[in-house]
Amino acid sequence: MSVLSVALGVRDLAGVRFAISPLWEVVASILALRAPEWFPAHQLWRTQVLPRLAGLDRRLLADLVPMPTVVIPAFVCPPPPTTRPTLAEELAALVATPPDVVRAGLDELPDARSPRLAALHDDPPAGLARLAAVIEAYAAAAITPYWPRMRTLLEREIVVAAGRMATDGLRGLLDGIDPHVSWADGTLRVDHLTRAGAVDLGGRGLLLVPSVFAGARVWSNLTERPAQPLLRYPAGAVGALWERNAAPAGEALAGVLGRTRATLLHELAVPASTTELARRCGLTAGTVSHHLTALRDAGLVGTHRAGRFLRYARTASGEALIDGAGSR
Repeated sequence: MSVLSVALGVRDLAGVRFAISPLWEVVASILALRAPEWFPAHQLWRTQVLPRLAGLDRRLLADLVPMPTVVIPAFVCPPPPTTRPTLAEELAALVATPPDVVRAGLDELPDARSPRLAALHDDPPAGLARLAAVIEAYAAAAITPYWPRMRTLLEREIVVAAGRMATDGLRGLLDGIDPHVSWADGTLRVDHLTRAGAVDLGGRGLLLVPSVFAGARVWSNLTERPAQPLLRYPAGAVGALWERNAAPAGEALAGVLGRTRATLLHELAVPASTTELARRCGLTAGTVSHHLTALRDAGLVGTHRAGRFLRYARTASGEALIDGAGSR
């Protein structure tokens, strides 16, 4: 493991912000397909997705995520243009990548170029259009069915991180974001697989991107200029994303809360809106809202706003109640 030391000046600290990247999740999910032993939390997703991918040609995308994955070319996942971009917005940025940037990224790949990558190198505009089409088709099968829940979890991750910053400051945020990242004396230390040395961000700020498919490592693009420096890190509780139905409520917990409230509390392993919970649990929105209000009044769930939507999530007391009931 190498160490990348990143100097953060006043302008960089003032420019620390968060974003979600559906394009990154699409690209990084290739790793969970190709190396399932390194992504145990995603086994159920892999089992559900593989039949949908039969006959789908994803080789161009897979070529850009070599195994073992030392590097993914930066142009494949440019910095998100907004805090919550759509996949279409990110693909528009991908297709607009200058040819020299594409070729430089391909030159970083360790192995000999496949015919598909050779074609991309020879004619970047045409190759990027093909790549965008491959990504769209793959995403429709592997990511889109799960994206609402993925987005909600990632938004919750940002809310939690923002709360940590509010209570512990930027030092607490940066020092606690991931075990591979630490902060001391104005320098961010990143334990990195391939990069080492010292980097000065030069006032460009730092974009923090929580990820469902990061695995057990952080991914960064901190050295290339003039790109926005970014750090992608693993989100928590990703294993709960792939369950199709609400988890059955334990009898003891249902006896105390009632079966509907116990079921809702179980389902909130992944933060969700009233509408999402109603759909997943087979209830009306009014019924869900009534029970969520009771759970909130009891301090078992909390709320946060994500754009136009109000999301519910278990509080620490709710988590402790679930854990206690599960251990009996």
